[in-house]
Amino acid sequence: MGDAAILVEDLGKTFGEIVALDGVDLAVPEGTVLGLLGPNGAGKTTAVRILTTILRPDRGRAAVLGHDVATDPDGVRNVIGLAGQFAAVDGNLTGRENLRLVGRLTHQRKAVVGPRADELLERFGLSDAADRTVRTYSGGMRRRLDLAAALVHKPPVLFLDEPTTGLDPRGRNDLWAVIGELVADGMTLLLTTQYLEEAERLADRIMVIDGGTVIAEGTAEELKHRLGNTIIEVRLADAGASQAARARLEAVGAAEVLDDGRTVALTVGDAGRAVLEVVRTLDSAGLTPEWLTVREPTLDDVFLQLTGHKAAPGAGEGEAPPTGRGRRGRRGAP
Repeated sequence: MGDAAILVEDLGKTFGEIVALDGVDLAVPEGTVLGLLGPNGAGKTTAVRILTTILRPDRGRAAVLGHDVATDPDGVRNVIGLAGQFAAVDGNLTGRENLRLVGRLTHQRKAVVGPRADELLERFGLSDAADRTVRTYSGGMRRRLDLAAALVHKPPVLFLDEPTTGLDPRGRNDLWAVIGELVADGMTLLLTTQYLEEAERLADRIMVIDGGTVIAEGTAEELKHRLGNTIIEVRLADAGASQAARARLEAVGAAEVLDDGRTVALTVGDAGRAVLEVVRTLDSAGLTPEWLTVREPTLDDVFLQLTGHKAAPGAGEGEAPPTGRGRRGRRGAP
C-alpha cells in the first residue's frame, strides 16, 4: 500500500517462550485512525513498542512514513509522537516546564519552544494550571499534558497506547474530545485500547488482536454485522431453566447462556419472526422468562464471539493471554 503512513508485514516478537506477536500485518493510510483492540496480553503494546523503535522485531518489517524501524530508527522518531499507558511527565516540574523540556529534547528551535508550549496548554485546557507542578494535577490533566508533550514537535503520526486507561468517565470523554480534534486535523493515528466504545468512537477501522495474532479487521459496522442483525436476550428464573431454554432456542438462532448463568442470548437475522418463535418455544416448554430484550449487536458481542472472552483487563503484556477461543467462553457453565 503506497499511501500507508504505517506499514507492518509479518511482524513477530517473542519473550522467552511467550509469543507476543505472531505474523501481524497492518496498514494505516495517511490521515486515518486504526484502532488496535484487544485485552491485556494480546500484543498491542508490543506492536506499539516496535513501531516506535523501543523494541526490535524478531521477524518481519515495519515502517512509518517510509522509515524502517530497524534500519532507520532516527527517521522514525522524527515523525512520530507517543503517549503510552502511563503519563510520562515529571511531577516536580510545572506543566509549562514539562512541555518546554520536551521541546528542547526534540531539538526544536529555542524561539519556537515557548510559544508552542503555550499553544498546547491552551488547546488542552491546561493554561490555568500551566505554572502548577504536575504532581498537583488530576489523572485526566496528567494524561492531557502527556498527549500535549507527544505533539510538541508536530509529528504527522501519533501512537496512543491505551490513552484513557485508569481515567474516570469524565476524564475519558475529555480526552476523547481532544483526540477527535487531532483526527479532524488530519493526523494519522494508531490507537490501542481495551475499551470497545473508544475504538468505535475514534477509529476509522478496527483490528482485533488476540494472542499476538490478528483475528478480525473492519469498520465497527462490518465487525458487528458478523453477528447478524439482532440479538435477543431472555432472562430465566435460574441456571437450570436457562440451560433448558438454550437447548430449545437453538432451533431459533445461535443461543448461548451468558456469564450470569440465567440469561440466554440469541443471534438472529429476522427480529420480528424470531421474537415470536422465542415466545412460542418458551411457552411450549413451560418456561416463563423474567424479561426479554431485543437489541443491536455491539463490539463487545463481536469480541466475545471471536475470542471466547471479554475485552477486559487480564494478563499483563508479555504474559500468557487468555485461552479458550470460540463461543464456549461465553457460556455460564464450563
